[in-house]
Amino acid sequence: MERWDRVGRRAAYGAALALSPYLLIKVSWVVGSLLGVLPVGDGFGVAEWVVLNIVTVGMAAIGIALALALVRPWGMRIPGALVAFPAWVGSGFLVSILPFGVLSALLDNGGGSQGGSEDPAMPVWEGALLQFSFLGMGLGLALAVPAYLRRRWPEAFTGRVGDDPRTAPPWGAAVGAAVGLVWLYWAVGGTIGIAHPAERVTDGYVLGAVSGFWALAGSVAVWLVARARPARLPRWVPLVFGWVGSGSLFAWSAWKLPITLYIAWAGPVGARPPENLVVAVGLHLCAVVAGAAMVRTLVRRPVRVAEPRHQSGPRPRLGTTPRATAGRGLGPGPDAWGRPSRSAKRAAAAPWGRRRGSLIPNSPCA
Repeated sequence: MERWDRVGRRAAYGAALALSPYLLIKVSWVVGSLLGVLPVGDGFGVAEWVVLNIVTVGMAAIGIALALALVRPWGMRIPGALVAFPAWVGSGFLVSILPFGVLSALLDNGGGSQGGSEDPAMPVWEGALLQFSFLGMGLGLALAVPAYLRRRWPEAFTGRVGDDPRTAPPWGAAVGAAVGLVWLYWAVGGTIGIAHPAERVTDGYVLGAVSGFWALAGSVAVWLVARARPARLPRWVPLVFGWVGSGSLFAWSAWKLPITLYIAWAGPVGARPPENLVVAVGLHLCAVVAGAAMVRTLVRRPVRVAEPRHQSGPRPRLGTTPRATAGRGLGPGPDAWGRPSRSAKRAAAAPWGRRRGSLIPNSPCA
């Protein structure tokens, strides 16, 4: 087993272990809210708070199952899409915010919660466990997902960008870059599209900058893969940035879009995001579509097929080549699955040799 594969397997177990406290805390929030012994988040009623946390409980359970699928043998037997899709979404959620976790810790500002999902009366140890779960799962996925993908689809990580034919410019990358530029504009203090500037906090600026970076990085990476330039760049480099960048666009906006729509429709007290709701809905919708289109460009990368060499002399008649006749059971060779053809089976089952003068069963003598 290679060293990189061993690291990925240990990281997968670590990711499942790190996310377990988050799952237990979320379950306690649901049960405590239903029993009335724990408060609900600002701007939420009991029903909305319970539904929101039940969704996060399900996401955490899927995350733990995903981490185990990346390391256990049954993870290689289930259909690839059932592992690749949650791995892509999970990488977009948690791997992309690793820089945010580091920067927010350095800034030491705890007043930046953006969705009202945390209770201001939450104990310090509980908040520390939640942060540990997010960062631990993100770091684990950052190591375990590439190891799993490399183990299951090794050909995707070999070669260079220029080995593939050029395709049309991907429109999803252009849309994702436009969304990323808007987020970066807001992160540096831009006010166009901001309805409530007083609601802006430091963590919101940092998260906007990180989201904008991944949107631009993923868009550039997908563009490079589609255009096959620069030709000597190792293929795995744009694949990594395209994977995380497109996943970040899709995952976070798919999470924020229904919350933003709910705020625009119900107008709960205390839930007032800084962005204009119409602009925010439009950006999240564009980000979801762009992320899905970008990852489609990555996974449906065309494969260059080598041209067969031309041989001198007349070309064989269609259907008379050894492989064609073997595949139909007309020749002595094996078929496409390596099984002997019908003629080979008849020759092996013949009680006596067919050649003249042969008196020994199946004798090669003439």
